[in-house]
Amino acid sequence: MEDRKKEHLQLAFASRIDARDADTGFDYEPLLSAHPIGELQPFAFAGKSMRLPVWVSSLTGGSERSGVINRRLAAVCGEFGMGMGLGSCRILLDDERFLPDFDVRTLMGDEVPLYANLGICQLEKMLQSQRFSEIEQLVTLLRADGVIIHINPLQEAFQPEGDRLELAPVDILDEFLKQTTLRVIVKEVGQGMGPASLRRLLQMPIQAIEFGALGGTNFSRLEMLRDGDVLREIFDSFAHVGHSPDEMLACVNGLIVDNAATRFPELIISGGITSPLHGYRLVRTSVLPAVYGMGARFLKFADQGEAPLRDFVSALQKSWMLADAFLKVR
Repeated sequence: MEDRKKEHLQLAFASRIDARDADTGFDYEPLLSAHPIGELQPFAFAGKSMRLPVWVSSLTGGSERSGVINRRLAAVCGEFGMGMGLGSCRILLDDERFLPDFDVRTLMGDEVPLYANLGICQLEKMLQSQRFSEIEQLVTLLRADGVIIHINPLQEAFQPEGDRLELAPVDILDEFLKQTTLRVIVKEVGQGMGPASLRRLLQMPIQAIEFGALGGTNFSRLEMLRDGDVLREIFDSFAHVGHSPDEMLACVNGLIVDNAATRFPELIISGGITSPLHGYRLVRTSVLPAVYGMGARFLKFADQGEAPLRDFVSALQKSWMLADAFLKVR
């Protein structure tokens, strides 16, 4: 105890928080709960069951390093009850040699959700050649629970080897949804979606919307960084256009309240999540069932090793349980 008291004296001034820096999104209620113990209770999401309301947003695949990362992520998803979206599985449509990089169901177990991932441009090509059945075969191969379709027209436009859409993504999705029985999640890749796009998605028979909002990894900017200074100088302003997770959630909630939705999908609130408390507040204020998602932070710790990744996820779980016990969203 004497050592602890010495540490308190040494750290007292460094521990001061200016009242102007207060997080005004919560009321702190220290009298109303004991410290949480045990595990989080399971809840239904994306066709399976989760415990920790955190989603590992689609990351990577198709290389030795990414295979190691995916396997580490899958293991913690199974242990802590999180869902996971794989990186783009396009490569598997042409070459199953890379299957071990994506084949993580055994590590996750059957209880938690796992989703394959394809881009809207690839979906358009499969529509044109009537090859939608290959997507169902891919989902079966991976023992996944459905497929994520990522919508990324700006990324493709700025990618030197990118594909070009001939149809609007909404028309491609409409046709795909008519022909498939798969669970489908629709996501953006770092700039989010505006109200007209969200309104259309709330009228489609999809499992979930993943925000991929502005503030996290921005794949339009990533492609500009790949292509050199000239592209960045001309087009960098495009990378600043988009919608934050707070803005998108307010829009979705408003559309639901205004009866503008005919369907009620789940939400994966990802992109621009600044902290676990930020994610917690968004999930707790969502009208629709929701979890929050992160990508780059999981990648950082998964790249460091199994132990750092597990410590990170354990801290996420503790933060959720403490928030539930002592904080009330304003």
